[in-house]
Amino acid sequence: MSKRIKKFGALGLVLAITIGLLAWYLSTHSIPVFETGGVLAAKEKGLILFALLLAVIVVVPTFALAIMIAVKYNEKNITKKTKYQPDFDHSRLFESIWWGIPIVIIGILSYVAWNSSHTLSPYKSLAADKKPLVVQVVNLDWKWLFIYPEQSIASINLAEIPVNTPVDFQVTSDTIMNSFWVPALGGQIYAMPGMITQLNEEATKLGNFAGSPANIAGAGFSRMDFTIRSASLNDFNNWAENARMANRPLTSMSYAALAKPSESVPVSYYSSVEPNLFLNIAMKYMMPMGSQMSPQNSANRKVLLPPRRAPMMEGMN
Repeated sequence: MSKRIKKFGALGLVLAITIGLLAWYLSTHSIPVFETGGVLAAKEKGLILFALLLAVIVVVPTFALAIMIAVKYNEKNITKKTKYQPDFDHSRLFESIWWGIPIVIIGILSYVAWNSSHTLSPYKSLAADKKPLVVQVVNLDWKWLFIYPEQSIASINLAEIPVNTPVDFQVTSDTIMNSFWVPALGGQIYAMPGMITQLNEEATKLGNFAGSPANIAGAGFSRMDFTIRSASLNDFNNWAENARMANRPLTSMSYAALAKPSESVPVSYYSSVEPNLFLNIAMKYMMPMGSQMSPQNSANRKVLLPPRRAPMMEGMN
């Protein structure tokens, strides 16, 4: 057996083992970004795979050439067929390849990035024949508060949403900046004090989707996970009705106690929510200390909200 066959056989064995280990890992481990459960997540998965394919076009030939050069021009492998060209310094063909291909790839990625940045904007409403559900999200130390203004309920570390229904997440923070992220549903948006950001998502299948902060936020950061639960419309309405039976109103006073730092907070519910509480939380960093938003002032402050605020969903209490 020739040395060349042995070398290619060894390379093939290494490649086969690498592919086998990768396949084993993907089959035994959960990767939420690739196990999509939402409209945005499916499109983002396609972008990731497309970018990966373009990267392979560059990475594989580069490593192959590096290995080939190391083997071919090794001192022990010098043969009569190996040309010795100490004065070689230019080749139009080679330079056209190693400059032309990256330029084409960068051009393609630039177009895709520009186009996807607009079509997948978190502020852009999703095309659907159903009215979106509004969920107001507040980042706290170290927990997440979900307020349903149209249902007048709230929950801690769990948000239930109807399947195949657009959801308008309006996000702010009552502590340091963080990031609201649900990998399986797609999309990530920063939660910042004094601002209201927006993330439009839609679950396409039933189930629980793990969410997490994506910005280090202090001592309780590692235990700040939350869950987005996708359910049928009937189940969602029943869940909202059960939350109203909690007999635990969320007022300014009870919110002040909730906002104090705490870790590993269990799921809990509030049967009612004080009007304008979310706006008061967002605006208190831009208003005199202790000021509250009146209904009249809140109407004037809606300019801070995303321009396409979601109306109440049909068929919901």
